Amino acid sequence: MSLIERINLGYGFRKYFRIDAATNDSLRDAVYGVRHEVYCEELKFEPERPDRRETDNFDAHSLHCIMRGVEAPLEPVGCTRLVLARPDDLHAPLPFELSCAATLDRSIIDPAHLPRHRIAEVSRLAVRSRWRRRKGDQRNSPASVSEEDFGTKAQPRFPYIPVGLYMGAIALAVHHEIDTLFVLTEPRLASHFARLGVDIRQIGGPIEHRGTRVPSMMDVHSIVRNMRMIMRPLWRAVNEDVARSLGK
Repeated sequence: MSLIERINLGYGFRKYFRIDAATNDSLRDAVYGVRHEVYCEELKFEPERPDRRETDNFDAHSLHCIMRGVEAPLEPVGCTRLVLARPDDLHAPLPFELSCAATLDRSIIDPAHLPRHRIAEVSRLAVRSRWRRRKGDQRNSPASVSEEDFGTKAQPRFPYIPVGLYMGAIALAVHHEIDTLFVLTEPRLASHFARLGVDIRQIGGPIEHRGTRVPSMMDVHSIVRNMRMIMRPLWRAVNEDVARSLGK
């Protein structure tokens, strides 16, 4: 990790990656292909599909983004999505409301009582294995952030891919006037993101969902407002990419 990359994470990100809102069929097919490779072929979380596209009923009312390498032919690296409330039935549950129905602490927040058109769930975050795994890494996770992803004081590094994908989801939320994001996370994710100034708040007890996961929430505007200075160049790079791909 060079000195300029340590000082300007946006420069480091743009040196290797770009992230786009998947606004057309070609990009959405690339998203579904990454998901199939990771969720179906590699991790066996879902059955393999003849068309090698992993999709579900939530995709019809979701926003998607895809990260690719900057060098031709723009190889897909990873993806994520925001599941929105169904436009024809705003009170239909988001995925986490189904899986965490018994563990949500509604004294902290009750998604059912929020303006449904201003909430969304981050899900299907996936990174292809060649970009995700370090030598000897056997983590059974489609994407994660761990302490060692930040390297050491002598050899620092930064987890551009998973953090960039979460930033992509936040950028999608900003540009679609979403106030609150929900996510099922590994329990340790909140502490790793806290060091970056990103506040992820647990809102219920753990469940078993491809490993131990906890329901959590993020306030979109607070994240952008309170982001640490070191993160702001990365946020600007990701947000500009997403805005450009949305035609803004």
